[in-house]
Amino acid sequence: MLVITFLSCWSCSDEVMQPLEKDEAYSLQFPSYFPEMTFDSSGNPVTKNGVELGRKLFYEGRLSRNNTISCGFCHIQENAFTHHGHNVSHGVDDRIGIRNAPPIQNMAFLKRYMWDGVIHNLNEQPIIPITDANEMDSSMPEVLSKLKDDPMYKKLFMAAYGDENMTGERVLKALSQFMVSMISADSKYDRVKQGKENFTSDESQGLALFSQKCTSCHSGELFTDESFRNTGMYYNNQFKDAGRHRVTLDQNDWMKFRVPSLRNVEYTAPYMHDGRFYTLSAVLNFYSDSVEDNPNLDPQLKQNGHVGIAMNTQEKQFIIAFLKTLSDKNFISNPKFAE
Repeated sequence: MLVITFLSCWSCSDEVMQPLEKDEAYSLQFPSYFPEMTFDSSGNPVTKNGVELGRKLFYEGRLSRNNTISCGFCHIQENAFTHHGHNVSHGVDDRIGIRNAPPIQNMAFLKRYMWDGVIHNLNEQPIIPITDANEMDSSMPEVLSKLKDDPMYKKLFMAAYGDENMTGERVLKALSQFMVSMISADSKYDRVKQGKENFTSDESQGLALFSQKCTSCHSGELFTDESFRNTGMYYNNQFKDAGRHRVTLDQNDWMKFRVPSLRNVEYTAPYMHDGRFYTLSAVLNFYSDSVEDNPNLDPQLKQNGHVGIAMNTQEKQFIIAFLKTLSDKNFISNPKFAE
């Protein structure tokens, strides 16, 4: 287990978090086999007060135009911070977005964010939902005008930054500090890797099949190579989302979406960029039977004249048994991440 300590202050009781008078570092703990952190703390040191300010802002409805939609509205902890039951996100005035809300976990180790990878810096990520017309439909000046006279936020900003000055940059950095703290690394898979538990026969067979059929994309300890791939899904005319193409306008990126992490995948239904599949079985059935051949289809899904991934019903059951070992029950119930 690695412990990364940053410059940082909060004293903890069972009931409430109170800012520490002297700033303290926030310790990020994760297994030694995790990838290196990509989050640059030099310009945004992760502190206990900063994380706590970020947590408060994460659940703050005033970040939206009509004060009803917080980050936590679409990112629900018990669903690994996804919007359970909604194939795409719902925003202010019940407006419908175009994409499924991805989980928030292990963000400190990723290089790109969003389904199309448009964001490379976690400090900038929250500005997208805050300003999107179908999500929060607000602006940073509007957010600051609502918070600037709030005594609680004056206290929180003083504790995190040394003065009460509220700026858009500080709001975004506090939110990213909270997201950096959201590390999920206590699944059965992790305990097996650490020699504390053993897989069942079904789980072991599932791991072998997963390694054979899935790791060309879902590789590493985060179970994503963070690449963008066209997986043969039909273009959804309702949402008109062509994925990476929206960012690059390169026809070669048509319908390419970022490979998601599979950690906590048991909790994060519905699946795919537009939430088109509601079960893991439906996802595997798609890959075995419904991948559409197209000129941009990822080469991994078109080998030896076969389109898709060859799997029978039993093999799919084994793979799902393994995928469920990636579930981290402590992560989805940890009070440190709760409202």
